[in-house]
Amino acid sequence: MDNITQQAEELEVIKAIFGDQWKYNKTTNSFSIQITKNVELWLTLPSEYPSSVPPRYEVWAPNLSKSQRDLIDSEFANIYEMDKGEPVIYQWIEKFKDIVLNDYVSEDCRDDVSYTNEEDNVQSVSSNNVECKSNTKLKITHGSIITDRKSTFQGHVCEISSSQNVSDFLNILLENRKIAQATHNILAYRVKCDKTTLQDSNDDGESHAGGRLLHLLQILELQNVAVVVSRWYGGIHLGPDRFKHINNAARIALTDAGFIK
Repeated sequence: MDNITQQAEELEVIKAIFGDQWKYNKTTNSFSIQITKNVELWLTLPSEYPSSVPPRYEVWAPNLSKSQRDLIDSEFANIYEMDKGEPVIYQWIEKFKDIVLNDYVSEDCRDDVSYTNEEDNVQSVSSNNVECKSNTKLKITHGSIITDRKSTFQGHVCEISSSQNVSDFLNILLENRKIAQATHNILAYRVKCDKTTLQDSNDDGESHAGGRLLHLLQILELQNVAVVVSRWYGGIHLGPDRFKHINNAARIALTDAGFIK
């Protein structure tokens, strides 16, 4: 995969994770994330990123100490060297937050999207424990609903310990008539098996959606989790916005289930 394609996919996931906290500046062709009122990280992506060079960055934090700035430089360099050739923006942001929040208090952020639990769309089910056929009790969390131009999206998350759990999880979801009637039920999962991580995805007819969902799990470095995003098509094409809503629906359910702190 070329650098431009990797950058586009990474930026899409970062936007889904951080919402309005993540901003693009056309004038400088750079991105920024505001951690608190007085702390920002600015990033510019060279054409050679991520294959051979890291992002360029600037830190805006008037009260940040020299030792903290030196630590940020050191940790960013270490992360890039460890994952050279792979996207590192999410890891950088999380490390940046870890360092600066020793002295600052973080602020909550929310995406500028519509979340509803209205019964006239699709019912949003509370978290539930379900006994599956393999005699394993699965805890399933259903996220809030996102609506846009008559299309509806909802994420469902389950902690898993094997690929069999993935099949059980999907079968349980499809026992719900409304979920079974969704236009697409997009799936991605990652599960740790011995010293390796098994992962896979399924578009369910929504081209490239499963791979993008899996990319979200990879960037978040999540394991032992399966996520399904149900989409009910409303008759109006959403273009690339549909991928944003799919990732956002997944992120909401992952957060509600405790996989994202």
